[in-house]
Amino acid sequence: MTNKKINTNPEIDQNVAQKVDHGSAAFVAKYAGRDIQAGVITATMAIPLSIGIAMMSDYPIQVGLATVAFASFIGFLYAWFRPGNYIGAPGIAAGLAPILAMGVATFGIENMAFIIFMTATFQALIWRFNWQRYLLMAVPPYLVEGLLAGIGLKIALKFLPFLWMLPVGVAVSEDFWNDSRIQVIILSIIGAMMFLALFKKFKDTKPALPYFALIVFGIVAAQFIELKMLMVEDVGLELRLPIPEFESLYLWVYAIFFSLMLAVVDVIEQVMSNAAIEKIDPLKRPCNSNNSLLSIWVSNMGSSFFGGMTNLDGLAKSSTNRLAGAYTKFSVLIIGILIAFFVFNVQYLDNLPYFALAIIMTFVGIKMVLGLLHVATYGPYAVLLATVCGLLVFQVGIFEGLIITLIIHAVISYVIFSKIERMPAGTIVSKYFQKFKNDENEIN
Repeated sequence: MTNKKINTNPEIDQNVAQKVDHGSAAFVAKYAGRDIQAGVITATMAIPLSIGIAMMSDYPIQVGLATVAFASFIGFLYAWFRPGNYIGAPGIAAGLAPILAMGVATFGIENMAFIIFMTATFQALIWRFNWQRYLLMAVPPYLVEGLLAGIGLKIALKFLPFLWMLPVGVAVSEDFWNDSRIQVIILSIIGAMMFLALFKKFKDTKPALPYFALIVFGIVAAQFIELKMLMVEDVGLELRLPIPEFESLYLWVYAIFFSLMLAVVDVIEQVMSNAAIEKIDPLKRPCNSNNSLLSIWVSNMGSSFFGGMTNLDGLAKSSTNRLAGAYTKFSVLIIGILIAFFVFNVQYLDNLPYFALAIIMTFVGIKMVLGLLHVATYGPYAVLLATVCGLLVFQVGIFEGLIITLIIHAVISYVIFSKIERMPAGTIVSKYFQKFKNDENEIN
């Protein structure tokens, strides 16, 4: 991330977009071939990644894939008349996985549809009044990096044991280093080395290749060595109203605040992703964050009616989409079609070995932790506070960790202004709220 101010005003974005005549955001005939190729390549990367995120979220894999397919269709639809970005690929976000897992543990999977419905409702309000610009000022970008680093550490440690997990049917002996475990560890080491080497070489040209090669390696290895394989349950997706069954007033209240937290994190991640997507757009078209929020809250609202998850235009998938040759959201339609095939044919996913998925998700988690390196551009204070935020998120919880860090930030700021700059308390408060007013005046 950089210090560049993110434009979140739809009117300004639309005025700029009118000056950039690059054709439809949804489909341009001369780019169709490239978009089809990009969609196939991005789907190749998105399927194992989405499976891992669904597992981390404690959601059924089929539901996770259905969420990605549905969000892709909605993203393509809105690109015809309210494009938020031009090459962003929607899907379930790794950064939200532990939050969803916490929700499942607290409310039960049967009540998560209501949580997602309320999340979408809060996002609709944020979209309607264009409040995301205030969220970005209230929560500094470097704290978002810290939050994601803490979540990344959770993801990495969650999937790390899968790298030496014994296959089903093999008895667990007192001797850790038995033949079966050694075989799995050797395969994990070879797979990780191959994945990292391919990623380093092709990340800027063929980003899906490491994922594809790793999955193929795992499938081939499973033909000769007994491994723990993925078993995808066909949960029988069906439409139903997202009506909760809470047993206490406390759960009702907590559900509201939990949904608000999920909505805020989802919105901030989307706006930050848009800032990055705009930079990598092949035709340098401006993003409209408010339109992107429209697409994701509609997707989340619809997702809640089949028990789905939250979504956003993830940077990993969007970067892959761009490098694979995408020019319009037609590539996203291709992604949705391919993933929808596996939603209704989950038996084809049973050939994926756990160790390969573990390599991918551990890699994703470590990358999120390394995101703290981006904070260096904000200075030593930001690095320290972001690190504290990450550790608190990992240790005490996502919501609690962020709130505690914001309180620490507020106290430090107050001490600096009151003790060092000799500023009265009333002036400090007024100065804080003034920046919101100044930002609104600049936009209007």
